[in-house]
Amino acid sequence: MKAAAGAPREAQVLSRTDETADMFTLHLRLTDARARAAYRFTPGQFNMLYLPGIGGVPISIASDPDRRETLDHTIRAVGRVTRVLAQLRAGDSVGLRGPYGRGWPMHDAEGQDLVVVTGGLGCAPVVAAIGYVVARRERFGRLAILQGVKHSADLIWRERYDAWARLPDTRVRLAADKPDHHWGDHIGLVTDLLDEVQLRPDRTVALVCGPEPMMLAAAGRLARLNVPETRIWVSLERGFQCGVGHCGHCQLGPYFVCRDGPVFRWADVGWLLGTRGF
Repeated sequence: MKAAAGAPREAQVLSRTDETADMFTLHLRLTDARARAAYRFTPGQFNMLYLPGIGGVPISIASDPDRRETLDHTIRAVGRVTRVLAQLRAGDSVGLRGPYGRGWPMHDAEGQDLVVVTGGLGCAPVVAAIGYVVARRERFGRLAILQGVKHSADLIWRERYDAWARLPDTRVRLAADKPDHHWGDHIGLVTDLLDEVQLRPDRTVALVCGPEPMMLAAAGRLARLNVPETRIWVSLERGFQCGVGHCGHCQLGPYFVCRDGPVFRWADVGWLLGTRGF
């Protein structure tokens, strides 16, 4: 569905899930039945959520694109708008514009092996892609999910990772730079785990999301493991204000991240992420 730049549509909070002390998921539904039926998105796209008199913020869509009744958004309360969003409860309303941007190449990835590399608390943009593959497991080859955090206490959705690890042809590895005494997986960088994955480079599609230094390291290691740069995809974050490339806040070289991304081929943006000033 091509996003319109008009007024936000009303969405109602059906319920919320508290993920951590400062992270929560809002389960939203567009109140207009026709808008709800027409809404389409690809995993990796985002919506702009608005609160009257306060402002708007871009939030990745975390739900399955075939589940039309609800739109899930996992949010960390770190700024003026998100702290007010954190106060919403079932029955409250929020403005919604979207979907915006380019998502993960899910259709092109069918029949291919997938390697998903995520870091820190930036895993929300790729959770919808993982869920998409899990719900359609027979359409994809091997699945490797590598998630890294700085502190082991930062890991959210542990139950999901445990469930994914039980799926056929699926490998899940977790990494923590600073583990607690309960930690039973890799200690160190998540990118180290790429050496443990038995890659078939010519049939591998890599989805990478997290802090930019981690994505630089992950893409570089994948390239050294002979994965073509056209098969490596990254999700970028910038200061989205409008969602349609008009305001210029998210410009990255020749691209507007909100419009041309946030998902890009590494072959197109790798040189920009490694250049100071971009």
